Amino acid sequence: MTDDAQAALPESFARMLGDYERHLVAERDLAPHSVRAYLGDIAGLLEHAGRLGLVDATDLDLRSLRSWLAKQQSLGLSRTTLARRATAARVFTAWLARTGRIPSDIGSALGSPRPHHTLPDVLRVDEAAQLIGAATELADDGSPVGLRDVAMLELLYATGMRVGELCGLDVDDLDRDRNVVRVFGKGRKERTVPFGQPAATALDRWLAHGRAGLARPGSGPALFLGARGGRIDQRAVRTLVHRRLADVPGAPDLGPHGLRHTAATHLLEGGADLRSVQELLGHASLATTQRYTHVTTDRLRRAYQQAHPRA
Repeated sequence: MTDDAQAALPESFARMLGDYERHLVAERDLAPHSVRAYLGDIAGLLEHAGRLGLVDATDLDLRSLRSWLAKQQSLGLSRTTLARRATAARVFTAWLARTGRIPSDIGSALGSPRPHHTLPDVLRVDEAAQLIGAATELADDGSPVGLRDVAMLELLYATGMRVGELCGLDVDDLDRDRNVVRVFGKGRKERTVPFGQPAATALDRWLAHGRAGLARPGSGPALFLGARGGRIDQRAVRTLVHRRLADVPGAPDLGPHGLRHTAATHLLEGGADLRSVQELLGHASLATTQRYTHVTTDRLRRAYQQAHPRA
C-alpha cells in the first residue's frame, strides 16, 4: 500500500487500513502479492466511502458496499474482478466485526456476480511426457542446471503444486522414504503431497550430482537453487516451462500454473476422486477443484464428436 494512497483516505480509514495490512501479513501470513491485492481493493472501497461522506468504520453499511460494487461495474470491470472485489470486501468486514470495530458483519449479506470460468488449457499425457523428455535430453551432459530443471518439471507435474510452493521448498521438506513432500500453501497452510518414481529419480540425481554444483556458502536449505546459488525464483521457473514447451510440437504455451491444471486434469481422468485432488492441490473450496471436471468432460465431448459416427 503506497503512502499516497493512504494519505488520500480519511485519517481513521488510513489507520484502519494500516492495521488490516498488519493482520494480513502477521496473522494470515499471506504472500506479498496477495496482501497488495487485498489492500488495493479495500483502499478503493474506503476511498469510495470517503466520497460518500463516511469517515469511520461504523459508518460503513451494506448500502455503501453495494454502491462501491455498482461503481466498479459502471467502469466496465469484468464479472471475475467484481466477484474478487466483493470477496475482498466480505473478508474485510468480517475482520472489522471480529476485532470489534463494527457491531456486526455488514458484508455477510453482500452478493457478487458469478464469475465466468474459462476452461484452462492443459497438456495431453503424451505432451507432458514430451515436455519432460525434452528437458531430460538436455540434461544428459550432467550439468547442474539441466538436472535441476528436470527435477523441477517432474515435481511440478507430479504434484500439481504452485510455482511459489515449489520455490519455497527446502531439502528437508522431502521425505524420500515415503516419496512425499511437505508443501506450504496459501496462508502457510501445510499439506503433504505424494510423488511418483520418475520425480523421485530426478530429485535423487539433482541432490546427488547437481545441487552441490550451484550451492554457495549462503545458499541455505533451499531445495532448488538459481545460477548464483540463491533460492530459485518464480520468474526462472516460468521461463523454463515456456522454453521447454516450445520444444513440444503443437503444445499450448503454458506456464507452471498450466502444469498444475494439467496434473489435476490427468488425476481426474485417471480416476482420482474430487476430494483427493482437492487435498493434493491445497484448494480451500471443492468448487475450485470441480472446474477440472468440466475440462475432462469437454475433452471427452470433443473426442466423442471426432470419433463417433453419429456424433
